[in-house]
Amino acid sequence: MMQYNIVSLFSGAGGLDLGFVLTKRFKIILANEILEPAVETYSYNFKIRKLTSMNYTVKDTPAIFLGDVAKLDFSLLEGKIIDVVVGGPPCQDFSIVRGPKDKRRGIEVKRGRLYAHFVRALMQLQPKIFVFENVPGLVSSNEGLAYKTILEDLKNLKLRWKEVRKVIKINNNKHEIQGYEIIFSDLIDMTRLGLPQKRERLIIIGIRRDLASNLNINLFWSKFREIRIKIVRKLKGEGCVFSKYPLTPLEVFEGDVLPNLQDEYRNIMKKYEKIWEKVNTFKAWEWKRKIWDKLTFDVLKDYIWLNNIKYKNEDELEDVFEAHKEILREMGYYNRNVKYINFPDRSNVIPHESRSVIERMKYIPPGENHQFVRGTKWQVKGLMSNIYRRVHPLIPAPTVIAYGGGGTWGYHYERNRGMLTNRERARLQSFPDSFLFKGNWSQIRAQIGEAVPPIIAKRIAKVVLYLLDFLS
Repeated sequence: MMQYNIVSLFSGAGGLDLGFVLTKRFKIILANEILEPAVETYSYNFKIRKLTSMNYTVKDTPAIFLGDVAKLDFSLLEGKIIDVVVGGPPCQDFSIVRGPKDKRRGIEVKRGRLYAHFVRALMQLQPKIFVFENVPGLVSSNEGLAYKTILEDLKNLKLRWKEVRKVIKINNNKHEIQGYEIIFSDLIDMTRLGLPQKRERLIIIGIRRDLASNLNINLFWSKFREIRIKIVRKLKGEGCVFSKYPLTPLEVFEGDVLPNLQDEYRNIMKKYEKIWEKVNTFKAWEWKRKIWDKLTFDVLKDYIWLNNIKYKNEDELEDVFEAHKEILREMGYYNRNVKYINFPDRSNVIPHESRSVIERMKYIPPGENHQFVRGTKWQVKGLMSNIYRRVHPLIPAPTVIAYGGGGTWGYHYERNRGMLTNRERARLQSFPDSFLFKGNWSQIRAQIGEAVPPIIAKRIAKVVLYLLDFLS
């Protein structure tokens, strides 16, 4: 079958790219990342060379360039057809919003320059399709003006060329610049697609506008609405079993489906019995009344109740857990309990923690955080909900984050455990166990937390394949 070529920008450890490669229909030609540990991880897992200068030719690809995206010279890929450009330029300081002209510095600010280079890649490489991913907050920042501007720019690249040229110091563009038809632009709730974690990302997918001329144009536009609807349904998880029956941390850590984990679940939860008496606060007694007293310690009944599921019958549950088994197999976790695996990158080593933290966590039950022990000798200062939050075995985990101290690590559901290992975080992010990380503990944590989960990237890649095959 036909393979398609990818250029990846702001690649990190390669979570997004891995999803494409796992379809066996895409080939990485060039990737780029500025952080060396992530580049080492990428180079090792994708088995491609690392470049540290732009003294290369297309014969040196596939490769990943370690360095500033501004130094990437796309002209060196001349003669190579690039089908897809993917990337998520950091936009935390994105000041491109349309305001008064005298204040519209746009892509001249540092983070804006990074975005400018994504635009530059589309202008110079003119891929058939692009995939832009970013944080959900981009949609609402600056009252939505930044997001609106991005969409306008991607649709009409010519409108940005003069501004981009000033920033990146390119004097001409040898071919006419084609803009892109936006075929998908929305937040993806990744839990609905099978991720055992609450995580949302903004995904924008565009098709180069002139490609319609290669087809019967009337056929293209008559099919366009149908294609868009199909893609929206796929990426929004409509009709997907996980939108109603989410995959759980217990399943991905234990490597089995819930009906086979009754004893493990009961043993985990029973260890928290009577902690409300020790904590002895209003919140602790309220938790006993609202949560503990309603638990049956039957893994399926509690899963259905905790996730507010309305199910039809036992036959439906049989189909559900067959789907859970299939995705565990797809991730490579089935019949592989992470607890008993030693990884060469030491990503499954349980981090050392102080005695006070271990003692505090004994009194915070699954699904709760530092607020549970407020007013006790175990209390800590903290305002954010992710401080000392313990993962629940039967509910999708909170978002795995890349940075932060002071109890932001994410904590295991077993009472005798403290923070999650990096490999457990990697499983919540759907990285295969065969994917090994380079760097120290905090660098690996950052690589995992910043990544697009590969299992979700694979779903995005299949949508892109559908479009490319349609256009071929």
